[in-house]
Amino acid sequence: MIAAPDRLADATSMGAVTLLVGDLDAMTRYYRDVVTLQVLAAERDAVTLGRAGNPIVVLRHEAGLRHAASGSAGLYHTAILFESQAALAAAVHSVARNAPGTFTGSADHLVSQAFYFTDPEGNGIELYWDRARTEWSWTHGQVEMATLYLDPNAYLDEHLTEAVLQGSTAQDAASVGHVHLSVGDVATAKSFYVDALGFDATASLGTSALFVSAGGYHHHMAMNVWESRGAGPRMPALGLGRVDLTLPDADALGALTERLRDHGFAVRDDGRTVSFDDPWSNLLQASVG
Repeated sequence: MIAAPDRLADATSMGAVTLLVGDLDAMTRYYRDVVTLQVLAAERDAVTLGRAGNPIVVLRHEAGLRHAASGSAGLYHTAILFESQAALAAAVHSVARNAPGTFTGSADHLVSQAFYFTDPEGNGIELYWDRARTEWSWTHGQVEMATLYLDPNAYLDEHLTEAVLQGSTAQDAASVGHVHLSVGDVATAKSFYVDALGFDATASLGTSALFVSAGGYHHHMAMNVWESRGAGPRMPALGLGRVDLTLPDADALGALTERLRDHGFAVRDDGRTVSFDDPWSNLLQASVG
């Protein structure tokens, strides 16, 4: 299916999330040994981690930066999508065993089952598994999501088999399913992410949160004001460095570039990637996957 000129291509997906970190070694240990990602590449100042060769998180050391002030715009969480409940259970069990103090909650969202954590430098993480799309409910283009109780111990009891404990899912693929941002206001977020960038709005919580996607996914990105209402553009700080979007072909990338420019947003195009800032100076980069 060819996307409308004002929409992102259906096959758009999320790429890696880059985090600017103060302690590269400690953050690498957390994402590798606790979250169960694998080191895919390591340089002096940057480490790329993922699963089955797919980059998920890029940690980039920035010694001169400090943490952002409370209430700032930026990353709310990076959501890592596992392909099976068993693989998700293995990752949750790893966090429970190695860093139990970083667990912040769990929920059944109807479309998915999710567990939430905070890494050693305060970046939010969601580890989740999707129900089949045939089980999602849509009404007038909006997907039904909720926040229902999900017992983490019962989940592990059900899905953490002996084979899983022995590492049967250790090489299973995972990916960035969605990225959730803290922003200053939802109306401005909608103007940028829906009207200019070309996502479809799939759900909203009044003036407090917006969920958007391409191709009928429940959400590839979300923006909320729960801890950041009224926030202005970000100052340089540790935390979110960049959000990557993967488009299916050069035509889709060209259409995105033209759409952003038509809406008055500056676009930096190096011939392979297109990068741009949202209204809160969150950096995004789009490329062909």
